[in-house]
Amino acid sequence: MGIYRSKIIVASHINHLAEKGAEIFHGAALDSTMRQSCFAVALSGGSSPRLMYRTLSKEPYLSGIPWQKIHIFWVDERCVPVSNTASNYSAVKKDLLNTVPIPLNHIHPMPGEAPPEKGALQYQHELMNFFQLENGQFPVFDLIFLGMGADGHTASLFPGHEVLEEKEQMIVTVKGGDPYVNRLTMTFPVLNHARNVVFLVSGREKAETVKTIFEKKHAVLPAGRVKPEKGELIWLLDSEAASLLAESH
Repeated sequence: MGIYRSKIIVASHINHLAEKGAEIFHGAALDSTMRQSCFAVALSGGSSPRLMYRTLSKEPYLSGIPWQKIHIFWVDERCVPVSNTASNYSAVKKDLLNTVPIPLNHIHPMPGEAPPEKGALQYQHELMNFFQLENGQFPVFDLIFLGMGADGHTASLFPGHEVLEEKEQMIVTVKGGDPYVNRLTMTFPVLNHARNVVFLVSGREKAETVKTIFEKKHAVLPAGRVKPEKGELIWLLDSEAASLLAESH
């Protein structure tokens, strides 16, 4: 694995966390669309990013981001109907996509309503087509947003699960989490090929896990194994999630 850059940003409260996340999205979108024709971003579900999505749907981001050039993908998805409140796609649609002027064919939801194995294969093919990949290659997203559970999982990569060791597939199926359902998720090779990865983590219940990730030399939790090979990793924490970190961090 190559050398990657990592930094921590501590926000005073969750509203500040959302604003900092929106600023990073905005900056990365402008940078990418100046260098290339589009900006490919993968979004996560969970509670921490939702306020950021709502922030992005308002000014100055509503008119300041080149939405016509944005392509949105999902890091993971629960295998539930789109109408289900557990659907990551539905949450982003409600918080962001219903408001911003993004072309419909630039929205790439995971097929959560398909049989899991078939859905994983479909999304892998979609990534291969969009990024024009050959077999054995992985997509390079401009930006990936991740959350983290109190157990240290990220995406739908749960501690102790065999898919943590997947080296070849881009999308796999897994069962776990809350709700305990089948899920589709990107694998570590996809996450670690991104140009920029941002963790949004909030809440005191995650402080001990954050401390473990930064103070253990060897990654023992899934979130600690996200290390972009040639990109930048940003941990965007609210003050509660960062409360047990030593001053040296």
